[in-house]
Amino acid sequence: MADEPSLTRWSFLDFKMFYDTKFGRKKLPESQNGHTDEPASNGSSSATSNGNGHVKNTSDMAIYEQFRSQGSSTQSNGVPSSQYIEKPPKPLFPTFESAEMLTLAESLSRDIIRGSPDVKWDSIKGLENAKRLLKEAVVMPIKYPKYFTGLLSPWKGILLFGPPGTGKTMLAKAVATECKTTFFNISASSIVSKWRGDSERLVKVLFELARHHAPSTIFLDEIDAIISQRGEARSEHEASRRLKTELLIQMDGLTKSDELVFVLAATNLPWELDAAMLRRLEKRILVPLPEPEARRAMFGELLPSVAGEDELELPYDLLVEKTEGYSGSDIRLVCKEAAMQPLRRLMTHLENRQEAVPEDELPKVGPIRHEDIEAALKNTRPSAHLQAHRYEKFNSDYGSQILG
Repeated sequence: MADEPSLTRWSFLDFKMFYDTKFGRKKLPESQNGHTDEPASNGSSSATSNGNGHVKNTSDMAIYEQFRSQGSSTQSNGVPSSQYIEKPPKPLFPTFESAEMLTLAESLSRDIIRGSPDVKWDSIKGLENAKRLLKEAVVMPIKYPKYFTGLLSPWKGILLFGPPGTGKTMLAKAVATECKTTFFNISASSIVSKWRGDSERLVKVLFELARHHAPSTIFLDEIDAIISQRGEARSEHEASRRLKTELLIQMDGLTKSDELVFVLAATNLPWELDAAMLRRLEKRILVPLPEPEARRAMFGELLPSVAGEDELELPYDLLVEKTEGYSGSDIRLVCKEAAMQPLRRLMTHLENRQEAVPEDELPKVGPIRHEDIEAALKNTRPSAHLQAHRYEKFNSDYGSQILG
């Protein structure tokens, strides 16, 4: 086999085709006594001779049998089955130029969400416009790639902006669940290093990993902490400028590649982002405060009424009216505070008793009353309504709207 290339430099498909051609697809010549010569596969490196004097290397046959046993068995006519000709699984890491880059890739691979976050579109109340724009920008290009070519190539950068607690991270989890893409959950701690030059290399390795595992989604939470507006050289550290520049370069390179790699960013302060980053985040989707219908659906799910008892019917209309300007997280706090009121009454009763009550004899928590709802509304105030007009202005200037 001196005239043949080194086996270690072949891909698995080249290796399989060579040995299929040499041993699997061709019938071995019969010896003079009429018996078919079968190559030995005992794993020894010695050569054996068949009846017509042709010498075969048994080590070659041992390697062939080893790789053949990993796939499916060949059929009786010598042709491999369809399961055997499938492509081998993709390696975890692409080929890097140095071992240092591979070490950085191993650290970034910890930020890949292995399991599904189990957040469906239906579990997010309201936000119909934001969900429709996200499906158009991320889900449809993956489901129907035939239509998104040429001028209709999919958007590579999507920005979710809005008040805190409105569901931006929930939307990102829904994208990870529904699209079934490789999901990179990246924060500032993932790509910022104390060593000089490592932050830029981490960004480069991140996008190489995303292209290797395409289709993939890179979720940059609180992106304003990573790439705020670039100031003058005296007011900004050199390492920060180099990190921002590398991130901008890598995002610009996504538009020139054919792999489905999406950058999904979320921020509460969109007006602090750099103008160059806004250009690369082509879809800018406002995640607003919940509408009355969405608030009613949230209250109905978090505080269900007890069926069959009129005195326990909760005042949902009052709740919806009094929570104007509340975010989704504020509404959850209202429901939690209301549910704590009957538990506080029960705890007071238990603490006043002298003897300890066994765990299996503890009484049940009572129902939520109307006065509990009013107390919860007094104790919980909205946290994000003061800057709602700034989000509306930013949306009118830079946001993506639904047409038709």
